[in-house]
Amino acid sequence: MHFRYLKWDDRFSKGGKTPAFSRLFDLFQQLLTIASGDVAQALKWLTDLDKQYGLTRDDDYSIGDFIQELQDKNYIKPDESGSLFVPTAKTERSLRQRSLEEIFKGLKKGPQGSHKSSQQGTGTDREPETRSWQFGDDTHNIDSVGTIMNTLRHSSIDRFDLTEDDLLVHETDHNTAVATVLMIDLSHSMILYGEDRITPAKTVAMGLAELILNQYAKDTLDIIAFGNDAWAVSIDELPYLKVGPFHTNTLAGLELARHILQRRKNTNKQIFMITDGKPSAMYENGRLYKNSFGLDRKIVNRVLDEAVKCRREKIPITTFMIASDPYLQNFVRDLTEANSGRAYFASLDNLGGYIFEDYIRNRRKRVL
Repeated sequence: MHFRYLKWDDRFSKGGKTPAFSRLFDLFQQLLTIASGDVAQALKWLTDLDKQYGLTRDDDYSIGDFIQELQDKNYIKPDESGSLFVPTAKTERSLRQRSLEEIFKGLKKGPQGSHKSSQQGTGTDREPETRSWQFGDDTHNIDSVGTIMNTLRHSSIDRFDLTEDDLLVHETDHNTAVATVLMIDLSHSMILYGEDRITPAKTVAMGLAELILNQYAKDTLDIIAFGNDAWAVSIDELPYLKVGPFHTNTLAGLELARHILQRRKNTNKQIFMITDGKPSAMYENGRLYKNSFGLDRKIVNRVLDEAVKCRREKIPITTFMIASDPYLQNFVRDLTEANSGRAYFASLDNLGGYIFEDYIRNRRKRVL
């Protein structure tokens, strides 16, 4: 047995505490998400918290040391002007990984798997059940014991007579692939009344992106932000999304999502929409028609029409409403009924768990 001795780091001996960099980095990532990727703002908040709560009081380690280590580990770098720090691609990946871990902490324990459908057929995971061989079946799935037993029933000592009818193959689970569009509401109400609703929405989006990128390579994820209008955003842009002085053009978001999914080859398609408000705007004859007071039937009816179009194209909409107003919830119920989709009236704390549990369940569908 061989041992490798390293230089002693006193930061590891403080009562078994997490090393200073790790503790500060976890907090820095949270602040960076809230600050929409503004490194200077996140570091200012971190410095203020250190002054107020003594985050580094028991460590021979300062915020300056932390900033230097962020640079050394390639988490931040100077911008083109050299005057400000910006996140690196490594930080963007780290934020997605942290979001995924944070969300899965709240999920219930269940069986392991890769989101199989309930339909048995050509697939990757072998089942104990068998059936007769059919042309095109993978020979790797032949049940050798069952096949030999069938052959022996009509063979003799002198003649081993294997026929096509003797062949048995193991059933396999059919793994589905899903094309998902995630819509994120960036209207002003997402930060109204001092409640931060956009940060958990971004956290969920980053976690979902990380899940698909690492575990479901055949899946696709497109992300749409919607306010006065709707536009596609890349996965790398997620940490930097900001709420604007926008109304809520739900219609534009659903139209764009449906058009994106029309181009996807996946059999299974779905839309996830995170919102906290009613549809309050739409484009009419090239101009933005808006009404922030109550539920404008002109806008609502157009949104419900779009939900019906999605239903006809077999695109279910799952709405995650993060507001408790009864009349807003009634709108979501109308939308869900028109689309034959699903709706969750989730708290901010449970938003991530709901989305991921539903995402995984939606993979488990019968392929007819």
